[in-house]
Amino acid sequence: MIDPRAIVSPKAELAPDVTVGPYSIIGPDVVIGPGTVVGPHVVINGPTRIGAGNRFYQFASIGDAPQDKKYKGEPTRLEIGDRNVFRESCTVNRGTTHDKGVTTIGNDNLFMAYSHVAHDCVLGNNLVFANGATLGGHVEVDDWVIIGGLAAIHQFCKIGAHAFIAGGAIVTRDVPTYVMAAGNPAVPHSVNAEGLKRRGFTPDQVRNVRNAFRVLYRSDLLLADAVSRLKELAETQPEVAELVKFIGRSERSLIR
Repeated sequence: MIDPRAIVSPKAELAPDVTVGPYSIIGPDVVIGPGTVVGPHVVINGPTRIGAGNRFYQFASIGDAPQDKKYKGEPTRLEIGDRNVFRESCTVNRGTTHDKGVTTIGNDNLFMAYSHVAHDCVLGNNLVFANGATLGGHVEVDDWVIIGGLAAIHQFCKIGAHAFIAGGAIVTRDVPTYVMAAGNPAVPHSVNAEGLKRRGFTPDQVRNVRNAFRVLYRSDLLLADAVSRLKELAETQPEVAELVKFIGRSERSLIR
């Protein structure tokens, strides 16, 4: 399953059915799980742990050193879950000792061509990064987020579950759960209602999310007062409780 033109370190651990294409390089301290396909001209360096059923297309660079001037060669890590797809020329960097020391990617994510995941990012599941989408260091992206082409997320930002970042957006603050954001700098436009419907949210739940968005962004309330109102709604609306929980995690302030 390993092309004779590939270079695989004897210190790498590959499941028996892993496929490695020609001219790819697998470095030491790389562990790759079953069913994973590494295409041609891919470079994977360690320490990196990759789960099952992943697919790496040509020219992807996975697990290399963080692009951080403070990095001095410490043995930081990259951990990737299962069934992720990394298209052409994706770049994913390991963590740094100035954070958790690890970059983490969950399951069932699609990274289109030229997308970039920087050091110490924490990514959830079922994400879509369109072509050229870029994360700065220390970014957190929750489940079911879509990031449009050429969008850029500032370091230390958080993106809540089911959010939608429009193509070309420049995100400099946290984007709450469910919110669609666009522009430079990115501002909230509406909720990702279509995405919620596709994921099984009922009409009542979508209506509750829309109402929560209006409370947060259209009511002219101070943020503290809006959050107090959202907490009241969250007592009977679990979907609103998720929004309240995200707001409590925010550190860079919310897009407004």
